[in-house]
Amino acid sequence: MEQQASKRLFEEDNKPALQAIRDVQYIAFAPYIFEASVLLRDKGILKYIESDGDTGRSIGEVAAAVDMAYYGARVLMEAGLGIGLLFRKEGMYKLSKTGHMFINHKMSVVNTDFMRDVCLPGVNEMESSIVEGKPAGLKHIGDWPTIYQGLSILPEPAKTSWFAFDHYYSDHAFPEILPLVFECNPKKIMDIGANTGNWARACFEYSDTIEIGQVDLQIQLNVAKKNIEDAGFGNRATYHPQNILDGTVGLPKGYDVMFMSQFLDCFADAEIAFILKKCFDALPDHGRVFINETFWDCQRFEVSAFSLQMSSLYFTTMANGNSQMYDSEVFLKLIEETGFEVVRQVDGIGVSHTILELKKK
Repeated sequence: MEQQASKRLFEEDNKPALQAIRDVQYIAFAPYIFEASVLLRDKGILKYIESDGDTGRSIGEVAAAVDMAYYGARVLMEAGLGIGLLFRKEGMYKLSKTGHMFINHKMSVVNTDFMRDVCLPGVNEMESSIVEGKPAGLKHIGDWPTIYQGLSILPEPAKTSWFAFDHYYSDHAFPEILPLVFECNPKKIMDIGANTGNWARACFEYSDTIEIGQVDLQIQLNVAKKNIEDAGFGNRATYHPQNILDGTVGLPKGYDVMFMSQFLDCFADAEIAFILKKCFDALPDHGRVFINETFWDCQRFEVSAFSLQMSSLYFTTMANGNSQMYDSEVFLKLIEETGFEVVRQVDGIGVSHTILELKKK
């Protein structure tokens, strides 16, 4: 099995005491840190200060430029100093490197919007979600048993922020994944968890002959179908509406490759095993399963692992109450139970992904 070595994370506690104390204060004041940072961004304060990086801006200039009371601008900008978004020299406020990244780095913008619009409304329901094993926070943005029944009809701005978050990570990975999947010369690929049809469209653009069957809830397939037909690939796509957890319905046969991108992390351990067994039953002996996932222990940098660990709490409170961004060791053990073996693992795909290639034992 091929595998790209990754850094061993979270195995030592070697942080200086003063740094530990500082980090604790960030935890204690985290709600205000987030709200103040978002206001500094969304009210245009950080962008306005950035526009004159050499000289800097005074509180009065900023207040007038963004149409805010002097007091409001002052408390926000002073908070920006402590947060690290700003620094001050000779009474003038300037944008720090952190501030620049916060408003200009695409991943940071996507993550912040996702937290503000999707996760924050239900964050106070975390304990209830853990106790009940259900996404207790979801009721603050929609009335569904899980978020997946409502993805295509989420209220704005949650809908835009959810899909921007999802597509940012998956779409960056697709160009590297396509050659790996097509090495085995598939004729028909089953895309399980079709979402908006982005993977199918990438395959159609990569190959002139590939046929794609898509499995998802009907409400999602409606979106995928429209996007694929609008792109001119409707003649090579088929649709299989299905609740993947329905034990009375098997997966369609006749596909030599099955592909799941950021899909299995939407399910609990036992559900993942159940889905893989359905794949095993429908896959021909020569077939392959490709799984595209973000495992927090396979990250090169601790900050990437941290982002994934925090994203797990979205699944807890808002998505379904029982899944997460997994430790790969947990995931690989589940695969072993289902009759598959991993023949290739490639880490470092896209922003933070790992590709697992499975075949029947």
